[in-house]
Amino acid sequence: MPSPLVTTDWLQDNLNNERLLLVDASMVNVVGKAPIVYDRPVFIPGSYKIDLEGTLCDTGSSQIHAFPTEVQFTEEARRLGITPESLVVLYDNQGIYSAPRAWWILRAMGLKQVCVLDGGLPQWLAEGRDTVSAPVSEAATPGSVVGKLDQGLVRDSAYVFQHLEDERVLVIDARSQARFLAQAPEPRPGVRGGHIPNSLNLPFTEVLNGYRFKPATRLADIFSNLVPSRQSDKEHRLVFSCGSGITACIVLLAAELAGYNRLSLYDGSWADWGSNESLPVA
Repeated sequence: MPSPLVTTDWLQDNLNNERLLLVDASMVNVVGKAPIVYDRPVFIPGSYKIDLEGTLCDTGSSQIHAFPTEVQFTEEARRLGITPESLVVLYDNQGIYSAPRAWWILRAMGLKQVCVLDGGLPQWLAEGRDTVSAPVSEAATPGSVVGKLDQGLVRDSAYVFQHLEDERVLVIDARSQARFLAQAPEPRPGVRGGHIPNSLNLPFTEVLNGYRFKPATRLADIFSNLVPSRQSDKEHRLVFSCGSGITACIVLLAAELAGYNRLSLYDGSWADWGSNESLPVA
């Protein structure tokens, strides 16, 4: 799995791979795009299901969609049967929406062999492939993975504030341009309009082509036009933000596909920053 992205053909060929662990990471609440609505439950055969809004969210935090604790992650990973040898493939029922969030959680907690299904369930259905009506409830044998969060991959408001004037740290906001410019209201009460000072705007829809990511060469062009050329790519730390930390991971994954490797997620994102009156807004 040299790439963080796999195709439906690859998945079809590997459905019987004993190391494969397939996970549906769909979310109930879809923000920032018109959701695809299903009239019945649909899953790719052999899928497990995770809850990014509950089981893999620190509900004890004041932040919306806060990153899970190491204990939460370990419990869920063991329920799924994840081992260090597992090949974890994540997908969602919107094509590319919440699966990148699950991918970054697993990566930040120490898993290396984890990727996202390009096009997700919509692409799978469009190709007429087999489906089932229910996920696998839990693994026959508990997993052995122990989550250990890499703090460098998940940042907080203190880190972002400390680096507002640091040209080596660039915040990339995945919200729509209208929300970024405070021309459209925020969907969450108590959150101001606008953006983090000196941040750059790259709406997550700009890195997608329908249900799938744009080709890596096109993504490289998008990021080379966005990231200032006064420094080399390797000197930049790219920190990704959005409304609450979900769609930021779409653009983060796009950046990795484009060849960038010093990447972080702002945990809480604009819902955290915009609701804190002590933090500046542009």
